[in-house]
Amino acid sequence: MNDRNRKPSRFRIFNFQKDGKGVSKDEVLNEKPNLKGFFKLYKDSISRLLTVNIMMVIGCLPVLLAILAASDLMMIEYTAPNSDFYSVIHSTLVGLDTFSAADLALIGTEGIQLTLHAPSTWTYVFYGTSLLTFLTFGLVNVGSAYVLRQMVSRQPVFMVSDFFYAIRRNWKQALPFGMLDLLLLILIPANVFILLTSGTSFLFGFLFWCNIIFGVLYFIMRFYIYLQMVTFDLSVFKILKNSLIFSMLGLKRNLMALLGILALVLINVLCIFGFGGILLPIGIAFPFMILFSHSAFMATYAAYFKIKEIMIDPLLAEEQVQDAPAEDSQA
Repeated sequence: MNDRNRKPSRFRIFNFQKDGKGVSKDEVLNEKPNLKGFFKLYKDSISRLLTVNIMMVIGCLPVLLAILAASDLMMIEYTAPNSDFYSVIHSTLVGLDTFSAADLALIGTEGIQLTLHAPSTWTYVFYGTSLLTFLTFGLVNVGSAYVLRQMVSRQPVFMVSDFFYAIRRNWKQALPFGMLDLLLLILIPANVFILLTSGTSFLFGFLFWCNIIFGVLYFIMRFYIYLQMVTFDLSVFKILKNSLIFSMLGLKRNLMALLGILALVLINVLCIFGFGGILLPIGIAFPFMILFSHSAFMATYAAYFKIKEIMIDPLLAEEQVQDAPAEDSQA
């Protein structure tokens, strides 16, 4: 059958060859990076954000193995008495021919059986395999940052090819930093939880709030880290230094993006634990379809224009000044 005569499909979400809606040059020049501009760009980018989210999930698929390992699916199920005193009571009654009513009552109350779970071989295999996330985390973030930067700056985007282009170009920097990044994202919440449940002393309270402040600050810095990685040729130290400065300079935009991300997380939590379980399937599907890419899109929109204002535009202006004498001499 001739492809030109083939009837077009109505649903083309995952067609990476399909041309986008497009935007005029005047529309790009007149569009301002404000809340109105965000929602306009967000509306035009929803279908592509679905693709980005799927690529992010596939890239960090080993995390699912850790979730499975922590669940009861890979555990060995067994039963055991609820009370620690059952073994003592049982040992004292061994050898008796008859049991009194009090003995039977003790056995009945202290010998209640509970269903427990123990790790199996597959539990440890899945936990070990999930460590591959340390190898993929930075690569996925740098590829997504490049695609989202192109979307926010209204540049042409070829989803899959651009994603892997950014990985090939930045993997030497993204791979080691991704390991450190993931380690911090695990340790900071773990520290907060441990300090929250350890006690109420002044020291624990002080360390708790220090971890909260550092965690929020680092989370905002992440808006800029991978974005700079795919835009400039800078060392990791300079990227972190610039990200710290940008987190302060773009405080208003950063807080707006942070609130938007928290709203998405709250919606996800409500779908899973609220409404009587009616929206549980939506809550489970939410991270796989929406949560990660939409959160990253808000962070990129907040960060890119501040980077453009302070770092990109001055470089472009300097290049234009340097090119001007050459053009005048040719004239």
